Amino acid sequence: MGSYGRSKRARRGKWENRMAILGITMVVISLAVAVNAKGASLRQTELDYQQKEEELTRKVQDEENRTKELEEYKVYVQTKQYAEEVAKEKLGLVNPDEILLKPKQ
Repeated sequence: MGSYGRSKRARRGKWENRMAILGITMVVISLAVAVNAKGASLRQTELDYQQKEEELTRKVQDEENRTKELEEYKVYVQTKQYAEEVAKEKLGLVNPDEILLKPKQ
């Protein structure tokens, strides 16, 4: 009778070990799935950030080009040529040595 009790305990111990191993395996598989899902989410977020970074870099370059154009325009506005063009176009003034021809209306 004594051996009967031990084998029952041994079988119960083996069953408990199997259940523990199965439980641990399920936990590990669950963690692997969770890590994989989070990794995919992070990869997508990284792609989004890369696109935003490229867009912002392009915008910075555009603004730098615009700044250069404005600096060139600022220098041009301070020239005598610009003053003459504005006087002719907006004010209708002419130089003393120029002849102004107007079409008949």
